Amino acid sequence: MQDVQNLQDSRGIAIQHVGIKEAHLPFLIKTKEGGFQQVLARIRFTVSLPMEYKGTHMSRFLEILMPWSQKPLAEAEMEAMLTEALEVLEAQSAEVELSFKFFIDKYAPVSKRHSVLDLDCTFMGHKEKGQPMQFRLGVEVPFTSLCPCSKEISDYGAHNQRSVARIQLEFKPGYECIYIEDLAQLVEAQGSSPIYPLLKREDEKAVTERAYENPKFVEDILRDNILTIREIPGLSWFSLECENYESIHNHSAYASHEEHLG
Repeated sequence: MQDVQNLQDSRGIAIQHVGIKEAHLPFLIKTKEGGFQQVLARIRFTVSLPMEYKGTHMSRFLEILMPWSQKPLAEAEMEAMLTEALEVLEAQSAEVELSFKFFIDKYAPVSKRHSVLDLDCTFMGHKEKGQPMQFRLGVEVPFTSLCPCSKEISDYGAHNQRSVARIQLEFKPGYECIYIEDLAQLVEAQGSSPIYPLLKREDEKAVTERAYENPKFVEDILRDNILTIREIPGLSWFSLECENYESIHNHSAYASHEEHLG
């Protein structure tokens, strides 16, 4: 049968990214303890296409992904996956993005009841032929914030809200990525209080009082996180968004920052 994708194209346009998007597969993500956690990943997987080729071979992306979905995955495995894509699809660059829910253990502050908190995470790798992979980690971390102004002007109480920090970290080649569990702990500590899926009454009291004793504006949370993120070894770039879902307004308080590190 004729391979139409390998036919010549005369329009003279190279394509930077061509492949598959919104594919879903179970993957095994390596954990800090040395094991792995099974997740359902939403996948975007692409390669570059030279101007002389009409199309790429879409079936080969799934053929590459399937074996890797059955092995515990971190940066080394992603780089090997992209190297395979460069060879199989005869491309100059390849990129893969995995988005998934990752669960971290949480223990209530007083009762110590165990629960798990879900985090939206992303692994993204980009590799040029003959070059090290560029790796980017994305995590959304929820926490509680309490308004300093509300606390200052009110005779009693202060408004608080659920908040989220959206972080993307890019690492220099040769440096290991921080574990999701450690990054979440660093980031939530910069809010007024961490949040917990399971709380008993004594825990709810402790969380509420902790937030009241630690009021922060969205600007405070952003700046404290910037100082914390700068200390992570091996970073070349990061971006950070903080959003407070205001409890007394129909809008969010928002702040963001992006930075390249030497």
